[in-house]
Amino acid sequence: INRTPPKTQAALMEAMEERQVTVGGKRYKLDHPFFVLATQNPIEQEGTYPLPAAQLDRFMFMVYVDYPDKKEEYEILRLTTTRYIAKLEPLLTKEEIISLMNLVLKVRVPDEVNRYAVTLARLTRPKEVDAPEFVKEYVAWGVGPRAPQALILGSKARAMLHGRYEISFEDIRSLVHPVFRHRLITNFHADAEGVSSDHIIEKLLATVPSPDRPVMTKRKRRSSPGTTGGNGKT
Repeated sequence: INRTPPKTQAALMEAMEERQVTVGGKRYKLDHPFFVLATQNPIEQEGTYPLPAAQLDRFMFMVYVDYPDKKEEYEILRLTTTRYIAKLEPLLTKEEIISLMNLVLKVRVPDEVNRYAVTLARLTRPKEVDAPEFVKEYVAWGVGPRAPQALILGSKARAMLHGRYEISFEDIRSLVHPVFRHRLITNFHADAEGVSSDHIIEKLLATVPSPDRPVMTKRKRRSSPGTTGGNGKT
């Protein structure tokens, strides 16, 4: 659905949250498994309706898709300029997918990892007493409770993909950017100085210690908050 009006967006939100759609006053339950995927072009936003923050919060991840690398672009060129026809075969049945979804929920989460996820979320909120100064300076609204929920659920799936039955601090750190970036709302000061939500997340990860990294070292970044020329939001 291209350039959806608010009414269509609200219908998609109903599918995501209520697991149902309503047509002509009649409700239809959606069968599992399903998910909602939305794309957003970083340019030419004229004519589009931006999603309110409360609706963005319902998306588990916001993933940046950059240009393909040289090898990928070569394959795109090779496969789309010939008579090549893809032959697709299903890898998993519906029942297998649902079984895996249920199995993910059984992955163990140590208490200290749960606390780490909650701490990261709470420290993005400017009114939190222990929030870092850069959060108070650049953030208008921090992430809500859905963020640590998404962190834990995503980390459980990541652990399984790596052959583990217990999530680690590294699982959490690897997913903070896609989980937080669309939920963390920067203020005018941040926008004026080119400070994006990704800048703030990177600094937060370097500031908040965890049991596996009690002594934090300086991490090299492409750009620092407070400098111009950083990556903008898409």
